[in-house]
Amino acid sequence: MKRTIVEVLLALALIGAGVFGWLSWKQAQTAKGQVTELQAASEEAAKAVTASKAAIAAAEEQAAALEEQLGPLQNKVKELDAIKAAMSSGTTLADLEAAYKTQKSLSAERQVGLGALRMLTKGGDDPAALEAFRAALQLTDLGSRKNTMCAAQIALAAAGEKVTVMSECLPQAAHGAPDAHAKDDKAAKPDAHGKPDAHAKDDKAAKPDAHGKPDAHGKDDKHAKPGDKKGADAHAAPHWSYAGDMGPDRWGKEFPTCAKGKSQSPLDIVGPFVKARTSLSAEYKEGPLKILNNGHTIQVNVPPGSKLRVDAKPYDLLQFHFHRPSEEKIEGKPMSMVVHFVHKGADGKLVVLGVLLKEGNENPGIKTLWANMPLEEGPEVAPDGIKFNPGSLLPREFDFFSYEGSLTTPPCTEGVTFFILKTTVNVAAAQVTQFPFKINARPVQARNGRDITMN
Repeated sequence: MKRTIVEVLLALALIGAGVFGWLSWKQAQTAKGQVTELQAASEEAAKAVTASKAAIAAAEEQAAALEEQLGPLQNKVKELDAIKAAMSSGTTLADLEAAYKTQKSLSAERQVGLGALRMLTKGGDDPAALEAFRAALQLTDLGSRKNTMCAAQIALAAAGEKVTVMSECLPQAAHGAPDAHAKDDKAAKPDAHGKPDAHAKDDKAAKPDAHGKPDAHGKDDKHAKPGDKKGADAHAAPHWSYAGDMGPDRWGKEFPTCAKGKSQSPLDIVGPFVKARTSLSAEYKEGPLKILNNGHTIQVNVPPGSKLRVDAKPYDLLQFHFHRPSEEKIEGKPMSMVVHFVHKGADGKLVVLGVLLKEGNENPGIKTLWANMPLEEGPEVAPDGIKFNPGSLLPREFDFFSYEGSLTTPPCTEGVTFFILKTTVNVAAAQVTQFPFKINARPVQARNGRDITMN
């Protein structure tokens, strides 16, 4: 009996010891898991601290860099304050306005200068300042006057006006990013190469530049050679040229329509032709000679009064300019040069009259122009006492080929009607050589099924 009791007690003791051991083991395992979790949390916290330290260091570096930049900016602000203080009396502004009013018409650059001075002295809501900037936009185009156009757009946007600032005018476009001028603005006026002025209203005083663009007083790099100049704004807007990295075969990279358009100019004039019943006549008048070298061509801006009539509908002659060799070909053959007369209708429609120049006798009209043309790129010049009649460059016969095309320079906007006269006009070989641009002609483009009419 005693033995049985002892055995029972021993069994109970063993069971108790086992339970105690199991509980102790369980607690140890739990504690070990907690330690592991704490170690993981500690490692994460250490990583977070390291990342925070790195972020703080980066922020400190950025702050230091900004502080370095702030010094020059503060100096610029002081300079601006000094200029504003100097002009605040209004005397300078009044004198400038009085001087400008003596001019029959103000150039885009002067309009921008006047607007900038008024905005500086009168504030961004000054109506006259805004009107000056609007007038500048009407007188210029991106391809020829990038600085002027950007200045006017940025100023109007800063004043709260509803105007789109093209990406060429923004800092991120500094290395040639395409923008709205790469986009085809159908409301724009054409420049000397036939381009429209992206934001100009229908201003008869705005003269398309030599390629059809209005008033191309644009300036590229004055140190560049004619015909292959890099724009002075090469770091502010897409640049184009007739050779090199931004020659005609590369225009489409920055100006999509130049590559993707289906009605591009110029064309090789070959049959079959469609018979036309269109009537065409020119009413060009003599006026003071205003001539410029815009970095891409020689252009003559024409005073109001000269017209081209297409089926009796008048189109105002804005300007004419030259290409060497001719952009248009006749059955695969180019001429020595071509004159493009750029016209605009009341509805904004552009019409280009092309006169092919063939080597032969000296041309008296071109002799006058070449004697007065600027050899270097720059603003329009008006030689004293020199008058010129654009009609002196026209043949007697007005038989023509016609087709629907585009501007022959970026942005290559379509919707331009071309009339190419069949009769050529003489130009001496020496006169061709004297033209300051060795090559400034876009290659012929695909016809893409377009009709070419002839009368």
